[in-house]
Amino acid sequence: MISEEHLYSIALRECSLIGDILFHKLIQTFGSAEEAWKRARKEYAKTEGIGRKTVSDIGNTEHLEFAEKEIRFCEKNNIQIRLRHLNEIPPLLSECIDAPAILYQKGNFDESRPRVSIVGTRNMTSYGKQFIEDFFEATQTARYISVSGLALGVDKEVHEQSVHRKIPTIAVLAHGFHTLYPSGNKKLSEKILQEGGILMTEFYTSRKPDRENFIQRNRIIAGLSPATIVVETAFGGGSVSTVNFANDYNREVFALPGRITDVYSQGCNQLIFQNKASAVSTVKDLIDSLGFNHPGEKMEELFPFSEIVVQFTENQQTVYQSIKEHPQITLDDLAQKISISSHKILPVILELELLGKVKSFSGRQFVAI
Repeated sequence: MISEEHLYSIALRECSLIGDILFHKLIQTFGSAEEAWKRARKEYAKTEGIGRKTVSDIGNTEHLEFAEKEIRFCEKNNIQIRLRHLNEIPPLLSECIDAPAILYQKGNFDESRPRVSIVGTRNMTSYGKQFIEDFFEATQTARYISVSGLALGVDKEVHEQSVHRKIPTIAVLAHGFHTLYPSGNKKLSEKILQEGGILMTEFYTSRKPDRENFIQRNRIIAGLSPATIVVETAFGGGSVSTVNFANDYNREVFALPGRITDVYSQGCNQLIFQNKASAVSTVKDLIDSLGFNHPGEKMEELFPFSEIVVQFTENQQTVYQSIKEHPQITLDDLAQKISISSHKILPVILELELLGKVKSFSGRQFVAI
């Protein structure tokens, strides 16, 4: 039900200097968007960190007219308007300090289901595609929701596999509902809705897919799920921003490692090396880490088990043995115990992770597998 509070929320958020964080501060001070709209210009001093210039645009009737137009469009096109301060957006996303004040949504989904965000490059390789196929095949009996950004490459494959396996999926858009980018994904977006998924955006209806919107969108992708999986990305790829948001929100991050000569594995390898993500060794281990129940029987291993004993180098043996003897040891403690500087230990740990012998956790802690 679209109410007066939705009207004033859209108008308030449209004010030139009011972003999501300041919007939330005003709501905390005045109790509602309507009250903030009516009182903030005169009583701005009640809100810490907000000055006269910040509130100067509040009360502008053009913003109310804009909000009325938005509401008419949403009502005509069955778009829900969800407000954070009315507890209408997913609770996990709402925990984020910079969560969107307003979300526009088409479709409905079961918010009690666990979610996992899966992102990666637009230039997906056969390696990334095979991993996504194996992951969705192994989890087709699990009750969860996938999240991605409806771009080309990895995003598109995630949504297509979700639709194919009858797994609900959330597509987070980097623009308003007046258009769809890329246009080639229009049929896919319709299938997402038909299969119980949703399209979601924080942008007003006529907002175009400008470059900066994609980074802004990525924080929603990271915020919606307790875990994010990076399939493939180059150095400095857009997925790195999603990882940074996920790390800031204290969420789990997994990255698919690859050969150092493969451009679209280099970003994943770097994330693992920098301890910003845990390495994916097998689909089974990943599913166990995600806590999904009743996975399918096929558990395709990315690094298949071999009876051949791995021959460690001297440094690998030293690091591995110390981690094995001291589960969840921190990097600093490990460096102290074996008298090797931390910057020399990290490459060895990455090698051990790629061999499936060590697993890293948040806070730079490690355990032997």
